[in-house]
Amino acid sequence: MRELKFSESVRSLEPFFRPRSVAIIGASPKQKKVGYVIAKNFAKSFKGKFFMVNPTAQEIFGHRSYPSIKSVPEEVDLAVIAVPAPVVPEVLEECGEKGAKAAIVISGGFKEVGGDGAKLEEELAGVARRYGIRLMGPNCMGVFDSDSMVDTLFIPRYRLKRPPKGGISFISQSGASGIAFLDWAAGERIGISKFASYGNAADVSEADLLEFLAADEETRVIAMYLEGIKDGRKFVKVVGQASRVKPVLVLKAGSTISGARAALSHTGALAGSDEVFDAVVKQTGMIRVYDWEEMFDFARVLAYQPAAKGDRVAVVTNGGGAGVMIADEIEKLGLRLAELGERTHAELKAKFPSHVVVNNPVDLTGDADNERYSVAIKAVLADEGVDSLLLVCIPHTPAVDLESFVDVVMDSWSKWGKPLVVCLPGGRVSLELREIFEDRGVPTYPTPRRAARSLYALAKYGKSKS
Repeated sequence: MRELKFSESVRSLEPFFRPRSVAIIGASPKQKKVGYVIAKNFAKSFKGKFFMVNPTAQEIFGHRSYPSIKSVPEEVDLAVIAVPAPVVPEVLEECGEKGAKAAIVISGGFKEVGGDGAKLEEELAGVARRYGIRLMGPNCMGVFDSDSMVDTLFIPRYRLKRPPKGGISFISQSGASGIAFLDWAAGERIGISKFASYGNAADVSEADLLEFLAADEETRVIAMYLEGIKDGRKFVKVVGQASRVKPVLVLKAGSTISGARAALSHTGALAGSDEVFDAVVKQTGMIRVYDWEEMFDFARVLAYQPAAKGDRVAVVTNGGGAGVMIADEIEKLGLRLAELGERTHAELKAKFPSHVVVNNPVDLTGDADNERYSVAIKAVLADEGVDSLLLVCIPHTPAVDLESFVDVVMDSWSKWGKPLVVCLPGGRVSLELREIFEDRGVPTYPTPRRAARSLYALAKYGKSKS
């Protein structure tokens, strides 16, 4: 495993993602228990040492079970705790006596239920402080790392496929929202580096995780789902620094009175003023998204394409209607249709039949073949007035050779270093092509609106960097 470079302030989070040894406290041989799924995850995939802890079991998944963490014969970096809430502080005390560096408390029944639960969480946090243990949770899904294969998710893999290794890392206050993100990534074959669901944030907060991921060389894009912010001043400082080195996306819930009330009962989070949060977004260079579709679309385009150096977009299409729709979207988003230079116009006119529209959007028309696409792509990308390319193909037209189309596009685009997104409307045929483009690192969308918005994300991030 690669050695990550951390500042001292975030090094304490490393055991959550790259522990040398893990104790699973509450590991269970009973199939319907949370501890069964977590124990199975580690037994199947974890690359380091792990120890099952259950006082009533002799063996779990072929591995010896210990009555407590104190009876484990070796050092423990990370404790994963999945036992009833009332006994969690006592268990964490034993983790401290053992010298564990970090603990993930999966169990619920703390601040989110109020009353005695809030007091129990205060006791838990006090134990963590006393022993210097970094604590994630309680009331959380914990961590998934696609390299080390730390996997504390208690959703069985036959219900939730784990995504492949990649460059997107996701922080989620909500476990269920995080699961939705991972399920999408696995289904779309989009690579994930790290996932952390931190729940009630009794210790480790969104700002701590953000700082860690900003320093993580394996993370290219950070995506966050937030319901509230634990320490506003620290968050603003950290997210401002993180946004300067990589894109940071945020989906902030609890923007209405009803949503804020729901957030309080879900994770015990105080959602805060949405107007204040919008001001923080503008100040720090974060990119705010407003639904899951935007989060997914923006995350993959920012992970696989370079930031746009400006807002001038070229559109190449074989369907005039799609070109018109994209032109509308580009203007609505505050982007600009690039003004193609005289040399570009002359080249396109010389090589194309007279019925082809050589203004932007460049409409190759319904009889366009692969060669016509290649000529157009090279010409517009060579134009100094173009910052990015949105390519549209209606793949059902007979002149398009589907078998070689992706190769033609990649060969025509690869040397220019400008962002490319592809729009492929339609059903089965389009879906097959979309999957091939995605496998080659080119984000591809079924509608003009989603394709245009993805270019907007690249332009927005490029502007914030400059």
